[in-house]
Amino acid sequence: MTATLTPSATAPQAHRDPDVLRWLTAYTSSMLGDSVYYLALSWAAVQAGTPAQAGLVMSASALPRAVLMLGGGVIADRFGPRLVVIGSDAVRCAAVLAVAALLFLTSPGLWPLAVLALVFGTVDAVFMPAVGALPARLTEKGQLARVQGMRGLAIRFAGVAGAPLGGLGVAVGGAATAFALAGLLIAVSVPLLLSVRVRDLPKDDRPEASGSAWGDLGAGLRHIRRHRVLAPLMLAIALGDLGFVGPLNVGLTLLAERRGWGASGMGWVLAGFGTGAGAASLLLAVRGRLPRAGLVTGWACAVGAVAVGALAFVPTLAAAVGTALLVGLLTGLSGALCGALLQTQSDPAHLGRVTAVSSMISLGLTPLSMPLAAAAIGAFGLGPVYAVSAGVCALGGVVALAVPSLRRAELPG
Repeated sequence: MTATLTPSATAPQAHRDPDVLRWLTAYTSSMLGDSVYYLALSWAAVQAGTPAQAGLVMSASALPRAVLMLGGGVIADRFGPRLVVIGSDAVRCAAVLAVAALLFLTSPGLWPLAVLALVFGTVDAVFMPAVGALPARLTEKGQLARVQGMRGLAIRFAGVAGAPLGGLGVAVGGAATAFALAGLLIAVSVPLLLSVRVRDLPKDDRPEASGSAWGDLGAGLRHIRRHRVLAPLMLAIALGDLGFVGPLNVGLTLLAERRGWGASGMGWVLAGFGTGAGAASLLLAVRGRLPRAGLVTGWACAVGAVAVGALAFVPTLAAAVGTALLVGLLTGLSGALCGALLQTQSDPAHLGRVTAVSSMISLGLTPLSMPLAAAAIGAFGLGPVYAVSAGVCALGGVVALAVPSLRRAELPG
């Protein structure tokens, strides 16, 4: 049976709430497992097949994740995010450990890796909306911005620590050991999540179920479309991500190559970006709330877009690292505030579906801009493509500043 809590005026702040801290520990361990898993999958795929085949295995999870994401939001809202997150982590743990055992016993080739990638993509489509909806069941609305900052720090930590852990696993015992390590890290999250108590939604926040998944999905989309803040916020997120993803992924690799900075130089630029984004998450985690959140989001996105465009024109590696740090700080701040506004503006009963739409934009649609950015850089050069990308990113800030309801949006105190 799921333990529940009744909202209380004396509820502790998020960073002192045992339930929030248990959830955050579980989430961090799960994200670490994900990081180790992706490194192990890449290594195993390269060892078992050609580079082209390895690329197909690595991208196999993208299609089910994008196609099923909206349905995952319906499931999270119907069955409750806590139950869905527990089930998702249990399935991912079992799948990774099964492949680890198979690799310990034999050399099966690429097929189990492809199946594992498909399973992960399918489960991610349910896991991500549930993770987005769960904080609203753990703490008061006024603490959700702080939780968003804490979650951002967990993601940054997992990204920094996961690769060395995965590399250590591969060095010690090959891909099988790395997969086993990933499975164990994900497994740690399950008992922690089982001990987390969640809050019942108030009766006013429990819309009647439509009777069908399609009906629930339609209700969630209408909730976004009719909302004075969520609708323009989704547009701002889409434009910001479309302008940001290409330059900071494919574009950065080509920039480092053409400037002669090499892989180590690219690593320093990424470290600068990660430091800035981590600082933005830390600011939100410590402050818990920033006044005039909608206005700050718009200006951070607009000024961050200028920094994105400037990356193509900086003459030295040191200047690129400094610019990337500014990009990380400003885009990290706008991203964290967008996440906090999604959390606090949405009806809690629709939050899984709202998160699903946001995740589909960021993880399903905007990655399609990467091959387009690569082709455009080849045809027109780095400068023009970075400038256009920065313009698209800036449009996200313009939307936030131009729509009064979003510009005036505040985080609850």
